[in-house]
Amino acid sequence: MSQIKDPCQKAACAIQKCLQGSKKKAKKRRSQILGAEDVADIQHEGDFLIKPESKVAQLDTSQWPLLLKNFDKLNIRTAHYTPIPSGSNPLKREISEYIKTGFINLDKPANPSSHEVVAWIRRILRSEKTGHSGTLDPKVTGCLIVCIDRATRLVKSQQSAGKEYVGIVRLHNALENELQLSRALETLTGALFQRPPLIAAVKRQLRVRTIYESKLIEYDPERRLGIFWVSCEAGTYIRTLCVHIGLLLGVGGQMQELRRVRSGVLGEKDNLVTMHDVLDAQWQFDNNKDESYLRRVIFPLEKLLVSHKRLVMKDSAVNAICYGAKIMLPGLLRYEDGIELNQEIVVITTKGEAICIAVALMTTAVISTCDHGVVAKIKRVIMERDTYPRKWGLGPKASQKKMMIQKGLLDKHGKPNESTPSGWKQEYVDYSATPKIQQAADAPKRKHVSETDSDSAEPSTLKKKKEEHVDNADSDAATPVKSSKKKKKKDKGGDTENETAAHSEKSKEMETAGSDEGETVLKTKKKKKKDKTEERESPAEETEQASESVKKKKKKKKETAD
Repeated sequence: MSQIKDPCQKAACAIQKCLQGSKKKAKKRRSQILGAEDVADIQHEGDFLIKPESKVAQLDTSQWPLLLKNFDKLNIRTAHYTPIPSGSNPLKREISEYIKTGFINLDKPANPSSHEVVAWIRRILRSEKTGHSGTLDPKVTGCLIVCIDRATRLVKSQQSAGKEYVGIVRLHNALENELQLSRALETLTGALFQRPPLIAAVKRQLRVRTIYESKLIEYDPERRLGIFWVSCEAGTYIRTLCVHIGLLLGVGGQMQELRRVRSGVLGEKDNLVTMHDVLDAQWQFDNNKDESYLRRVIFPLEKLLVSHKRLVMKDSAVNAICYGAKIMLPGLLRYEDGIELNQEIVVITTKGEAICIAVALMTTAVISTCDHGVVAKIKRVIMERDTYPRKWGLGPKASQKKMMIQKGLLDKHGKPNESTPSGWKQEYVDYSATPKIQQAADAPKRKHVSETDSDSAEPSTLKKKKEEHVDNADSDAATPVKSSKKKKKKDKGGDTENETAAHSEKSKEMETAGSDEGETVLKTKKKKKKDKTEERESPAEETEQASESVKKKKKKKKETAD
């Protein structure tokens, strides 16, 4: 019986569960029906609004890439500008543009020279131009920044950036303590005199180089080898530094091995790449059309400018700067704290592209207080022209100027004339005009030019005087009778016959004056030709005289010798 009871109980339990489930579903349906009915009441009774808050939700731009990192912390001059759908984020450029505006942080192998390595990379990537951030000797390894095509514009600034090295020095004799070597390294900090080593392909001229910091990492007394780290100025010779360490210790020393650990902003840990990586990445792109490897090997040039202070410009001002316009305050959107006079800064777009490297002419404090003026002057333009459209000449002042030119209130070049209103002359500042200081500097040059002009004008005045002299002589020769007759006239008390004769002679002279003038012009021309021929002949005569004098001297010498 027990076997029969069990299935019945199971069936009863299943039925109960089904009934309970159906009840729950019915409740849900009722609640849904009730909810749908009461929606209007809930909406009528409830308060639905965006409540005001004292805090504004801030963007977290700490993870934004390259030059846009922490851009929300920049000072805002104005937030109003018209975005232009040109250009792109440096990381999202097309692969052809990406390569042209990129650089490689290369781990240079030992034995080939820096120029050879750069030439190989140019051949692998099939690019037009490549440059590097400072020559490494053939045996030296480490960071070598290779700039491609448009990024070569930054090569000069990278070459002058600071460098860091790890080297091995071999001492010729043993030392008593390891401390002696560390003290010698400490003494060789600051400005040092250096003469390039014999191996260097540079003029061996004494020069001053600064070593900022140095420390001893390890010393092996058995093999007399010391490993040290140095942070120094560009152009420092570590080979000569090792020789100087040996001289200071009195045991002598030489460099055994060297590796560059950092070049400018980039170090060993900042995506260092080998030659094989570059070759493989290009092969993947050529055969499998896979860009990802090239994008990991090559980086946008903006990464080299991360340490510079930033100015963010409006999209409408970008192309004007590419054409060499001054960086003015009205085109500025944001600026960074701590900008000092004559500091090297980078000018960027709203998308984070580098437009140019510039030299600051205003500090952060001045920028915040002024509303017009030149913020910075361009040092090196990086962006290609016409990446953004031309937008100059469309502003309020420029359009007003065009209207005034049409009405005739300004001349065709936009400069004030007689009908220009006085208010325009006072208000309008022409930044393209040279300042008074520059004009004052140019004044002595102009005087010098005028003096040279006057010197060159002297011969022409002399010629004129000569011509006048010739004319006077001809006229004197033509009128001897006239003067004698005047004397007779005075003597005789003025006879009528003499007077009539004098009048007739005067009329004849007037008639012949035209012909005399023509003759004098011809005579002067002939004289000029004669003078020229004489001038041409004179140097030949002088050379003949000189040769004759030399011959005479030789004869005298022979006679004295005999």
